[in-house]
Amino acid sequence: MRIKVNGEVRECAEGTTLEALLDLFGIQRQGTAVELNRAIVPGRLLNGTSLSEGDSVEIVRMTGGG
Repeated sequence: MRIKVNGEVRECAEGTTLEALLDLFGIQRQGTAVELNRAIVPGRLLNGTSLSEGDSVEIVRMTGGG
């Protein structure tokens, strides 16, 4: 199925969860915010939230520094 991740169209398998998507991209959970169709998804719900055709996902990693 086709979804949009950070503005890019990507292919993923039916039933892919947000947690699996983060794993696919090698993204750690700590310091990461995930938005699905313009709604923030709490970290505790990433594994139980499945993607659907046409979904839009934004993944933001917090960084520190000075």
